[in-house]
Amino acid sequence: MSPLVPIAPSAFNIELALAYATADNFTGRPVYRPDAGSWLHADAAPLLTKAAALAYPLGLRLRILDAFRPAEAQWVLWGICPDPEFIADPHLGSTHSMGVAVDLDLIDIATGQPLDMGTGFDAFTPLSHHARLDISPEAQRHRALLLGLMIAAGWEYNHHEWWHYQMKEARSLYPILSDTVLGGHPMMP
Repeated sequence: MSPLVPIAPSAFNIELALAYATADNFTGRPVYRPDAGSWLHADAAPLLTKAAALAYPLGLRLRILDAFRPAEAQWVLWGICPDPEFIADPHLGSTHSMGVAVDLDLIDIATGQPLDMGTGFDAFTPLSHHARLDISPEAQRHRALLLGLMIAAGWEYNHHEWWHYQMKEARSLYPILSDTVLGGHPMMP
């Protein structure tokens, strides 16, 4: 039995826009199948539920850009950008490949538009680091808001990527998982 659970937008009150299921990502091509689902470890799912619940009264919704990333996909990303500041070395493993990390941003429920975060998702530049003073004050507020919501929900942040959050002590608790863990629902083409 898989330790992963599906992350359905209606069940979690989130939006889903898997960047790696399209060509709209830093690789310029889909890494996942177009019909790839979004998955998280069963231990991480309650943290996502809590973060979504904290965001909703503020008129915000979480938009998941990536969650579980099969180990095979991590090798694809590393092959294109072997930069350990932004892409976890697959020899060491990614918390995404353990099913205990999410990449996300915030959507304004009233407008349906994403909040300005100062850079796009997967912008591999120092401007993507937390606590940047050289982005607009509005983007700084939005990043601080996302950080506060996620920390309050029990997540840990990655100081290099404003969009990446993971479970605490994940590397010592969870194994790296392959696409085969999904059985009849593979993410990889």
